[in-house]
Amino acid sequence: MVIHLKAIILAAGQGNRLKPLTNEKPKCMVELFGKSLIEHQIDAYTSCGILDINVVTGFRSNSITIPNVQQFRNEHYERTNMIESLFCAEEILNGDIIVSYGDIIFEKNVLKQLIQSDNDISVIIDKNWKDYWFARNKKPLTDLESLKLDSKNSITSIGQKVNKLEEIQGQYIGLMKFSENGVNILKDFYFKCKKISEKKPNPLNASLPFEKSFMTDLLQGLINSNYQLHGVPINGGWLELDTISDFETYQRMFKDDTILKFINLEN
Repeated sequence: MVIHLKAIILAAGQGNRLKPLTNEKPKCMVELFGKSLIEHQIDAYTSCGILDINVVTGFRSNSITIPNVQQFRNEHYERTNMIESLFCAEEILNGDIIVSYGDIIFEKNVLKQLIQSDNDISVIIDKNWKDYWFARNKKPLTDLESLKLDSKNSITSIGQKVNKLEEIQGQYIGLMKFSENGVNILKDFYFKCKKISEKKPNPLNASLPFEKSFMTDLLQGLINSNYQLHGVPINGGWLELDTISDFETYQRMFKDDTILKFINLEN
């Protein structure tokens, strides 16, 4: 069954921490378990009936040769961040949309849970984050950010610096869904903040130029403006490929089947 949902994969970055694997190709084209990251995502999307798949490219965009996928290029990928990449695809920002970072892979079961959410803004949250993060990093606080939920699974804090693990109730993975109304909220808020930033400090993150704002800055900004972001909880079922250490860890776990503790791509 074809689902009338657009997918937008944000894949403009090079991935400096994955060099030398990304010397000649973008992060999304690095192969893991026999397929590039972007091919894993496209397989998940198509298996769930999502055929309207779009990719925002940047570094070495000519190396992304995927059939039946529309591409938009972030010409300024070197000096911008995820939000600006998303708005490079502004012409298709309408209707119901799923947005995913280009450096993750996920089970189709994870995607199905997101599809089933009927909230305006839904964000996948991994509740099994602690085991996964310790498998990647013996000092996880160096690379972790806040994620707090209220009793109704609405997100109250995301992407803030933390001093203790107790400030983290889940892990944002870079996979979210916007309903048609949610897309309108997103666009209105983005352009409002962009206009403010022309004369005042960046309202999303005063320590950064607007174009370098993180996606979590935008999400926290929406929360601060009293918009509801619904957390969709999962227990594993995804991986992020960010460093050479990640790559080596996953390859080792794949060989001895311990990777199944965190992801099973048959699911």
